[in-house]
Amino acid sequence: MKTPLLILWILFYLFAPAGVIWLCRRSKPLARVGTILLMYILGVLAGNLLIYPFEGASAALYPIQDALSSVTIPLAMPLILFACNFKGWPVRKALISLLCGIVAVTGMAVAGFFLFGSRIGAEAPAVAGMAVGVYTGGTPNLAAVKMMLGADEATYLLVNSFDLIVSFLYLTFLMVAGIRLARRFLPADDGNALQPEAAGGAHAMAQDESGMYRGVFSREHRAGTLKALGLALLIAGAGIGLSLLITGSINMLVLILTLTTLSIGASFLPAVRGWTKSYDAGMYLVLIFSLVVASMVDIRSIDLHSGIWLLCYVAFVIFGSLLVQLILCRLFRVDADTAVITSVAMINSPLFVPMIAESMKNRRIIITGITVGIIGYAAGNYLGVLVAGMLG
Repeated sequence: MKTPLLILWILFYLFAPAGVIWLCRRSKPLARVGTILLMYILGVLAGNLLIYPFEGASAALYPIQDALSSVTIPLAMPLILFACNFKGWPVRKALISLLCGIVAVTGMAVAGFFLFGSRIGAEAPAVAGMAVGVYTGGTPNLAAVKMMLGADEATYLLVNSFDLIVSFLYLTFLMVAGIRLARRFLPADDGNALQPEAAGGAHAMAQDESGMYRGVFSREHRAGTLKALGLALLIAGAGIGLSLLITGSINMLVLILTLTTLSIGASFLPAVRGWTKSYDAGMYLVLIFSLVVASMVDIRSIDLHSGIWLLCYVAFVIFGSLLVQLILCRLFRVDADTAVITSVAMINSPLFVPMIAESMKNRRIIITGITVGIIGYAAGNYLGVLVAGMLG
């Protein structure tokens, strides 16, 4: 792919979200769909109509996609957390939801082993272990459990591909209907959680996106936004540096833990809480991330012939664990938003928490999702190996 085309793709990733925001302000039907879901739809269309059908295009664009997806969230997370007031975080409810999630994922991975194991073959115990690892901690845990178990490379690649596809469908389902269904089935959020700082110091929560992104770089907010970006860069750099120092590589657990800790600490400073557009700037980076990740989904890569039962297993664990989690949370009276954000943090990783929190119009829930995801990262490898050993 020639350099001018690569530049056009970079501009598309950076500015397409602004175009979608503009359209949503002028179209009520689009506004009801929401910018994040529209980013996913646009990304999938762009990837499968403009990237993957053309030979060499995906290989040429991958370094750009990888760079943007790797950079946007480490910068977005501090910007989003700067805007939160962390008084009154419901620790007990978050821990109950986390335990419900672990039981749901582990239970469905084991149940899926007995349903589909004979069809999957000798690698079935390793597949179950990888499923537990990835759906309590995220993609890095999938690779780690695979290495610890010595799983077959071809099986690992199939699991990884099916995970990408089904996880995308899972997120889309949540944004289209899942959140609404969960709110009908479970108690409502009692509001006893985090509140975003609104202008003037009052606590409020945006109910729509009509006021978001306006004036982020206006004269009134420009200085605060630039300061927030600068501090986010410093925190992201500190997270990367500490990760390299401790592990010799960029370890997601260390990186996210460092980002979260430093960003929460900064949010207690009155000057940081005064940067009222930091949340909007962070969410714009999340929109870029959503567009890039969706454009990396290659529908043609699904090899149904050789992996149909593996695909069924992955779908069973992901959607089944969501159902079981909702049932368990109903028994323990955990609210719908906490239950859903816990499932997202475990199934997709903490990186996707701000995206779904914004779809919920509930920014209070972000810290719960991120914290649950961090614990899941830490526990996922051990759980995965334990389950594989028990089933093997």
